[in-house]
Amino acid sequence: MADPPTHTVPADTLRYLVAAIFRKAGCDADEAERIAVNLVSANLTGHDSHGVIRVSRYVEDIRTGKTVPGQSLTVVAESPIHAVLDGNHGFGQTIGPQAVDMGIAKARAAGLAVVTLRRSGHLGRIGAWAERAADAGLVSIHFVNAPGAQTVAPFGGTGRRLSTNPFCVGVPPMAGRPMLLLDMATSVVAEGKVLVAANGGKPLPAGALITTDGKLSSDPATLYGPLTPNGPRSYLNGTGAIRAFGEHKGSGLCFMCDILGGILGGGAPSGPGRFSNGMLSIYLDPKHFGAQDFVRQTMDYVDYVKSSPTAEGVEEVLVPGEPEARNGAIREAEGVPVHLDVWVDLCRIATGFGLATPA
Repeated sequence: MADPPTHTVPADTLRYLVAAIFRKAGCDADEAERIAVNLVSANLTGHDSHGVIRVSRYVEDIRTGKTVPGQSLTVVAESPIHAVLDGNHGFGQTIGPQAVDMGIAKARAAGLAVVTLRRSGHLGRIGAWAERAADAGLVSIHFVNAPGAQTVAPFGGTGRRLSTNPFCVGVPPMAGRPMLLLDMATSVVAEGKVLVAANGGKPLPAGALITTDGKLSSDPATLYGPLTPNGPRSYLNGTGAIRAFGEHKGSGLCFMCDILGGILGGGAPSGPGRFSNGMLSIYLDPKHFGAQDFVRQTMDYVDYVKSSPTAEGVEEVLVPGEPEARNGAIREAEGVPVHLDVWVDLCRIATGFGLATPA
């Protein structure tokens, strides 16, 4: 299958256009810039499912009141080592850094902190928040859920009962080395990757989806319903579901993300209702634990793992975070390949707001 057509856009141009769209959509300049930086950073790292393909959905969420510009988090309860936070359905690109920074401050003071966040708007690529903690020298662990966005069938079932519920771990790097970053959906693919495929992007793996009668599928229409040529297909009008990764193991982890990321912090599990993200985050300052020179020992272990002989057809053993770092360097220098349908849709939205679009 031929690669889908793309339009390569300089990263700065893409950030400028997205920020301009969100200023017109009702965000102040700072929030619009945060949204643009966050979405484009997802494209830079190769996670196009959480990048500018989300712009049309975010704009629609403002219009319908699902996400509210200009919000700040509310502290529901806290102690020196924990906080319970409410995002008030504000943009995740605003609420997320506020929550992470509170966790960083508490962990630096006490050695560790646990922060729960409920009712946040879409938090975007969760790896961005692990990166923020790693920049402060902290290890972080994140369990995320998404009430109002059930798209995943539990192991052994065919009905949508779970969300794609990301799990993420970040470890700070040595100077000149990429951080270690495990950031993954607990489904075979993130819902955004189905959206990318529906827009003519990278096809889905075989059997990533399941129909209501139990047949495996890789057709985005299983999730979205009949596809039309008029822009991104961003509504879940199909009857099928995404499958959890790893059979019962991924399904179990996905389920626990709902308990920890949702219910524990006073939010909701996956199910019908208004969309939001919940997140349980654990922040650890290595200086307060037993490892001597934690980062150096970790990087020595990275080198040991990467020294493994490679399997047939594999050029190099990679560790979590390396693909993102390499993609980011290339795309920042050479431009971001945006699927043509997504670029056309961005230009349509910009024109609708009276903005000039780049050539």
